[in-house]
Amino acid sequence: MSEGVFFFDTYAFFEILRKNPSYEKYVGARPITTIFNLAELNHGLKRDGKKYADEMTRKNEASLVEVGVEDVIHAIDFRLKFKSRNVSIPDSIGYVVAKRHGTLFLTGDQAFKDLPNVEFVK
Repeated sequence: MSEGVFFFDTYAFFEILRKNPSYEKYVGARPITTIFNLAELNHGLKRDGKKYADEMTRKNEASLVEVGVEDVIHAIDFRLKFKSRNVSIPDSIGYVVAKRHGTLFLTGDQAFKDLPNVEFVK
């Protein structure tokens, strides 16, 4: 595992912004994420009327990692395998990308609670 690096899914971004004490230790971590998670972050912040949505999205641009065709293929296989958990496509892609980068997938999404390669935090 990459030391101090975590894949932040959208859930993790929101919990850090909400200053959830359980996520305090990840504030200094080096996040990686995909464009899909930043899109969800931007949308969620704008939906909640947050004026800093674009600023937060741009601030996290340096955390972006590329998503390739193989990531998409593996993500859809993962999603279909865990169909009953109703995992979103962005989360499926993020989970696969985290594994490829040798990092833990940081989330509080119940669908990932007992999966390997996950740092589950509520």
